Amino acid sequence: MPQNACMPELPEVETTRRSLSPALEGQRVLAVRLGKPLRWPLGVEPAALVGHRIGALQRRGKYLWMPLAQPVSQGGLLLHLGMSGSLVWHGHSGGGHGNAPPAGVHDHFDLITHGGVLRLTDPRRFGAVVWSGSPAVDPAKKLLARLGPEPFDDALNDASFHAALKQHRSAVKVVLLSGRVLVGAGNIYACEALFDAGIDPRLRADRISAPRAARLLAALRLVLARAIEAGGTTLRDYRNADGEAGQFQHEARVYGRDGQPCVACAAPLRRIVQGQRSTFFCARCQRR
Repeated sequence: MPQNACMPELPEVETTRRSLSPALEGQRVLAVRLGKPLRWPLGVEPAALVGHRIGALQRRGKYLWMPLAQPVSQGGLLLHLGMSGSLVWHGHSGGGHGNAPPAGVHDHFDLITHGGVLRLTDPRRFGAVVWSGSPAVDPAKKLLARLGPEPFDDALNDASFHAALKQHRSAVKVVLLSGRVLVGAGNIYACEALFDAGIDPRLRADRISAPRAARLLAALRLVLARAIEAGGTTLRDYRNADGEAGQFQHEARVYGRDGQPCVACAAPLRRIVQGQRSTFFCARCQRR
């Protein structure tokens, strides 16, 4: 499989949230360590975070929102894993620095609590940790403003999804990756869902019929749910908060399998490039 084509997407971020929540929620911040600069500045002096208590972690698209509160102030950190980032929890019942090893060259943010250390490791430094007063005010509001609906949101239905596709004349695979019709359909998951729905990735989004749009939405939800259950996908860097790799890559039926026989019809699978990303599909099973 391609070793540089998968960045953390919704399943990886949701897996990270689930693995972090039990350890982090309720912890009080003792200190913050910053390494090399990330995509955007923290936006507050690290010392200003000391004493805050961590609330319930939330996810919006590929972002994590970590509420921080103390008696006289509140706000939180918006975290993004970028293209190669991972958050790992180094816990220790004795408090302080826990079992965290010394920070390495790719370790750019440590949140030190009574229970251990949350560390962001990101070799390519496209990740981010940004302070904001709430998700509803800048800078968090600006960063979240263009995100489409969540795939499992009850407000997203067959009709609204089809209507959103109708607004785009680009290839459906490109539209899915844009995150405008829904968030979370990263490259691997878009390829797999389009295969399950029997839709050619080159088909223009506005030409997809209502029944096919309904099948695609169902396929996206199923693929993303399976990926979350598998702990996400690890092709190179991604690990969950416990340092464990995802396993969904072993379930992929088209992604990374160009030239191999289709699991449904045995025809050789194809690879093309769309929007500078590899697309894998079966030209026989997936129709325009």
